Amino acid sequence: MANSSHVRSVSFPSRSQPEYLRVEIELNRFKTWQSSSISSTTTPLSLNTIQEGLVGLAELYNCVQDLLESPTIQQALLKRQMGRLAEEALEASDGLIDLCGTTRELVLMMKEQVQDLQSTLRRKVGDSNTQSSFNAYINLRKKVKKDIAKSLKALKQVENKIESSTQVDSDQSLTKLFAVLRQVSILTISIQSSQLYFLSSPASKAKKNGWSLITKMLVTKSMAYKGDEKTINEVECVDFALCSYLHNNDFKVDVPMIKRKLQTLNTGLQAIEAGTECLSRLLIRNRVCLLNILTP
Repeated sequence: MANSSHVRSVSFPSRSQPEYLRVEIELNRFKTWQSSSISSTTTPLSLNTIQEGLVGLAELYNCVQDLLESPTIQQALLKRQMGRLAEEALEASDGLIDLCGTTRELVLMMKEQVQDLQSTLRRKVGDSNTQSSFNAYINLRKKVKKDIAKSLKALKQVENKIESSTQVDSDQSLTKLFAVLRQVSILTISIQSSQLYFLSSPASKAKKNGWSLITKMLVTKSMAYKGDEKTINEVECVDFALCSYLHNNDFKVDVPMIKRKLQTLNTGLQAIEAGTECLSRLLIRNRVCLLNILTP
């Protein structure tokens, strides 16, 4: 699911120019990691995977920043009127910055709701406030899923524009530069899509089939309560745990387990929020750098 964003390779000559060596290494490293982690269909997306992706993107954007600030690239950009090439690069960065901000807001909403649940469980378990807080979280998850669907559609539109762009220039160095910017943008879309898929799961099951069906699924997926998360991710673990509480019939609710799952998710969401905020700053920094070069 998360590999919906197809990533094309940047073709570097056998002897890359010195300013491209670091970014080439990081691009190849990131693509290798992506093929073994994000593109895997055998395991669910996890908090660790999303965090690793954000860290890898941050390193890529630092490399791009160094590339943009290299004297060779700055001189090449200053000598030419970039026109459509620059417009496409700046338009893509605008879209990614906006969508990165939206993703961060969704993560923040979920984190705050998780913290509210934790506060409720610390005070008292079993009263009306507990059920109200659990229901509020479930309703938020459904709302987040709708917002995610819009964001995924917007990401696809940005990706289509990038994929259809014709970035060719008589200056080989500049052609290579915009090829790098293009691929890094596609990789960013892939990671942002993965974040959104991670946050949305499995709210769609709840909406389509009802929480009663998820309760039955919970019984058959008892491994989730034993710490085995090979088939479901941290968001799903919390959903299943809350479902067990709201629809407790034939099996005992493990409140300490719910608290542990909430703490794991809260810690992970905090890390993802920080990583997304860092990515947003790097996107803005790269865009400002490119603007400063292109605008005398």
